[in-house]
Amino acid sequence: METFESLVRAEFAPKNTYLDTASLGLLPARTVRALRTAVDAAATGRPTDMFADVEAARASFARLMGVPGRRVAAGASVAVYTGLIAAALPEGAEVLTPEGDFSSLVNPFHVRRDLKVRSVPLEQLAEAVRPGTALVVVSAAQSSDGRIADLPAIRAAAREHGARTYVDASQAAGWLDLDADAHDYVSAVAFKWLLCPRGVAFLVVPDDLGGLSPLFAGWVAGERPWDSCYGPVEELAHSARRFDESPALFSYTGGRRSLELVEELGVGAVRAHDLALAERFRTGLASLGHEPVPAPGSPIVSVPGLGHRQSELSDAGIELSARAGNLRAAFHLYNTPADVDRLLDVLAG
Repeated sequence: METFESLVRAEFAPKNTYLDTASLGLLPARTVRALRTAVDAAATGRPTDMFADVEAARASFARLMGVPGRRVAAGASVAVYTGLIAAALPEGAEVLTPEGDFSSLVNPFHVRRDLKVRSVPLEQLAEAVRPGTALVVVSAAQSSDGRIADLPAIRAAAREHGARTYVDASQAAGWLDLDADAHDYVSAVAFKWLLCPRGVAFLVVPDDLGGLSPLFAGWVAGERPWDSCYGPVEELAHSARRFDESPALFSYTGGRRSLELVEELGVGAVRAHDLALAERFRTGLASLGHEPVPAPGSPIVSVPGLGHRQSELSDAGIELSARAGNLRAAFHLYNTPADVDRLLDVLAG
């Protein structure tokens, strides 16, 4: 019987100390094989049903999010789906966001000049919901420093005041046990913690489709796509598939296998592994006299004052990011305690 460790060893063999999953996850071996097979088929004229991969990826993401597949749209970016949600709001609607959240999540609301966008510190988001707030927008985990939003409190406050909630799970899906059913909309790119190629993203909508209009609906948004190739689409999909973007098929062919791996490993096991490494790093930082941004329960560790060392660490074969002046390390399933200790050794040097 395969264990967590044996599955990971079979799928990953990084050539450096890679601690930058918050920017880009590593591709599993099974994903690379699927991509090579698809590219070879395209080069030699052998047909493959990559649309079946889109549906398998959709179903896999739905299971990971705890929602039925009919509520999941398949696309390519959070920004596009945020724009779709922003376009559905009435003139003058108030949108509440955290300060400094990721631009793809918040900027489409600012582009609509007739909306009232109000921003508060992340920790004050739930208490800032008020009568008249139409939508509360938040990342489940902050890209810049890993802080985790108090999603139950935010949802409770939104319900109290009749507001909808929109959660970006890009930095959480794959390690955080997220209840997508508790929110109106949940989006995520899958090239980070879900280990997919770029070009895979999803949007979860309510059963009633959340009042969204399929503004960019093309032929794939039809109830019978292959009968919707010419002229106006006579019948839109009855499910969230009406919000599908024309899929990046190669990306979904690989993404299907990545999502299957995350399901095999189990989000709970991934979470326990990732958080143990992050805590090891936080403990080591304390011994070196550094204090990270408080982000309990997060595999993303952001260290003020060390962002300038990112290029030095890269030269030493340790890949991580500098964000907002901080050094950002992200620990995922292919990382080991030895990776943590090597990073600490170089920082101490």
